[in-house]
Amino acid sequence: MRIEGGRPLSGTVQISGAKNAALPALAATLLTEGQVTLSGIPPVADIRTMARLLARIGAAVEERSDGYRVRGASEPEPTAPYDLVKTMRASSLVLGPLAGHYGRARVSLPGGCAIGARPIDMHLTGLKALGASIGQERGYIEAVAPRGGLVGGRIRFRRPTVTGTEDLLMAAVLAKGESVFENAAREPEVVDLADLLTKMGARIEGAGTRTIHVEGVPSLHGTEHRIIPDRIETGTYLVAGALTAGRLTIRGTRREHLERVIERMRAAGCRIGSPDANTLEIDGCTDLTAVDITTREHPGFPTDMQAQFMALMTQASGTSKVVETVFENRFMHVLELQRMGADIRISGNTAVIRGPAQLSGAQVMASDLRASACLVLGALAARGTTTLHRIYHLQRGYANMAEKLRAVGARVEIVDA
Repeated sequence: MRIEGGRPLSGTVQISGAKNAALPALAATLLTEGQVTLSGIPPVADIRTMARLLARIGAAVEERSDGYRVRGASEPEPTAPYDLVKTMRASSLVLGPLAGHYGRARVSLPGGCAIGARPIDMHLTGLKALGASIGQERGYIEAVAPRGGLVGGRIRFRRPTVTGTEDLLMAAVLAKGESVFENAAREPEVVDLADLLTKMGARIEGAGTRTIHVEGVPSLHGTEHRIIPDRIETGTYLVAGALTAGRLTIRGTRREHLERVIERMRAAGCRIGSPDANTLEIDGCTDLTAVDITTREHPGFPTDMQAQFMALMTQASGTSKVVETVFENRFMHVLELQRMGADIRISGNTAVIRGPAQLSGAQVMASDLRASACLVLGALAARGTTTLHRIYHLQRGYANMAEKLRAVGARVEIVDA
């Protein structure tokens, strides 16, 4: 991607559905042989990979203009092979529904972004608590339910895990008896999955709180569901508007899903308005002030906005600190921002940013999904032209980013390597 910086952005950005809500929703279609119609699905690479995985397992997958229609497999091949899931960490999301519905799951250890270990041990401990036996061989995890299916149990996460909560929620909805999740993740994407499962006939209470109760049911049925808007895409475009002193209207979002990011951006001097619950407006931020953030599980500052906020702080007056508590190795974008002229120093899980820095266009390389978004934002604020390599990371999670940026005045093009 080639980006010419220094141009204020102006206009309207329409937010896509949340990739991180769409992936578990697609996995949930494995819990029924009925037809599930999902709309608001973003056209990104991870979604296409998940759709191919469902088809490989045996589901009938129909792509539609705004999503997918899926009919679960009656005679599945309950395997997620390495060749499909090596680029997608969300492959672990099929463990629970396959073990819960079909009694067996064989899933290659997940791949995806290089932002540190994303262990699935909490998935496996939870499945054991529901009665499954777990094995590992040649890079595959195998979960086998006891004869008669999974049984309800008590699961306490040692720390909140979004994919772990989602995976085990899908396993528990068909388990016999009651399951209780303690220290569960509270993210909006978990709530959206619980809403979908409830529409399918599941009995779930407490989604969005630290304790979730699930009463298993014999079977689930088909339904229709619209995915929530992408809060991280929303935050990324808010930062784009701020970094370019632009005036952007962001539609089709949910303000309440991004309250901590909005609060920190306002503290830095950004003028953000909200004429209604589904619209945000950012208007000409020219005097940014350094503020600190610490990433936390929801409702704290989201780790998936850390890199983008760091790009914003390179243009703020003063010294700011960014503390990353969720993932290790999530400062891989720092070296590339430094190539562009940013003044950033790292000590352990803390980055210290001194600004404002005059960023200059450079050749930079993406290491993961959110790092790539950070570098796009830095390029928009930089003097001159930046070329971003390995944009396949960006394409895993941002729908039509180049087109959306061009529509609001950016000079962005996709070029051959």
